[in-house]
Amino acid sequence: MSHYDAIIIGGGAAGLFCAITAGNRGRKVLVIEGSNKIGKKILMSGGGRCNFTNLNISPDNYLSQNPHFCKSALKRYTQWDFIDLVEKHGVQYHEKKHGQLFCNESSKDILTLLKTECDQVGIKILTECQVDKVSKIDTKEQEYKVNTNKGKFKSESLVIATGGLSIPKMGASGFGYKVAEKFGLNVLPTRAALVPFTITDKQKDKFKPLSGISHHVTIQSNNKLFTEDMLFTHRGLSGPAVLQISNYWQPTEAIEINLSPEQDIFKFLLDRKNIHPKMLLRNLISQLMVKKLVNVLEEQFWKDIAEKTISEISNNDLKEIASTLQHWQLKPSGTEGYRTAEVTLGGVDTNELSSKTMESKQHKGLYFIGEVVDVTGHLGGFNFQWAWASGYASGTSV
Repeated sequence: MSHYDAIIIGGGAAGLFCAITAGNRGRKVLVIEGSNKIGKKILMSGGGRCNFTNLNISPDNYLSQNPHFCKSALKRYTQWDFIDLVEKHGVQYHEKKHGQLFCNESSKDILTLLKTECDQVGIKILTECQVDKVSKIDTKEQEYKVNTNKGKFKSESLVIATGGLSIPKMGASGFGYKVAEKFGLNVLPTRAALVPFTITDKQKDKFKPLSGISHHVTIQSNNKLFTEDMLFTHRGLSGPAVLQISNYWQPTEAIEINLSPEQDIFKFLLDRKNIHPKMLLRNLISQLMVKKLVNVLEEQFWKDIAEKTISEISNNDLKEIASTLQHWQLKPSGTEGYRTAEVTLGGVDTNELSSKTMESKQHKGLYFIGEVVDVTGHLGGFNFQWAWASGYASGTSV
């Protein structure tokens, strides 16, 4: 049975960064990856450009039952630390918006960086390695044993970095949650996050002509608000604004959409009423949003007065229409689920773990990092920063 100082199950961002950090301390590390290659999610992220961190990292950008848990790790390994590493490897990058940093060329640059760092410290990586059983050997020298299709391995430290349930085609599974439960740790309910909404019934038919149209909006749910682009799809709604608010939305609830966050529509219409009294409402509102969207909104909200000139429409009616467009109440039927979700909400209860090292409070030498833990970031590089930070935290301890 091969012996290592630390075995990491999961060859994604968090697992690889834990391995690198531990390897830099002279630890003998094995990374076990079930799929045919490491870092698959890294490669597909950011449209193939990898939004690897954000300039504006704050605990406020994370959801958890214990919102204070992420503070220690994020403080110990910051976005600036990872940016230094990126620059050390000569990876060219740029800020897109809202502090989001992307590779200029390809996500492969980040994976190459991680592979190079692993090679430099002698990390052993096994791909297509299926774990059959994980167990703890209760001896004086407490150890963990991992049985796989490529042999049996043991170590004093075992790190679970297997991610959540999002994007199963990338090999996502509930393995990490099962390990936690096997060792008696509490696992909080999980659900798809950073995920598009689905719309059904009559609304879906109304939206069909809008598929592929993007529009800048403010969207809110449960007192949380984001101003970003919203994309109409053939299944419902997507785009950054929708993905962000999906973390806070609860099934059966409505979301509120402001279709003109930078312009008071009522004031705009009153001004135009004086200047262009003979114009139709649809033509005026088309100055604020694409005509296809206006046509759908007209059918829904002012069909009866569609052919009246603006001078023929009362100010009260204009005010009501403007209010509807800036406080549009829409009830999604659900989300697209884990199939397209970028991350998983919930997971291993942070009360079970040390916020400094990610080690289980019950079992010495057992660690949980990355997405498998109940810490979920906003869209925009925050989840990668949690992967680097939690990986670093555990890597300094294993």
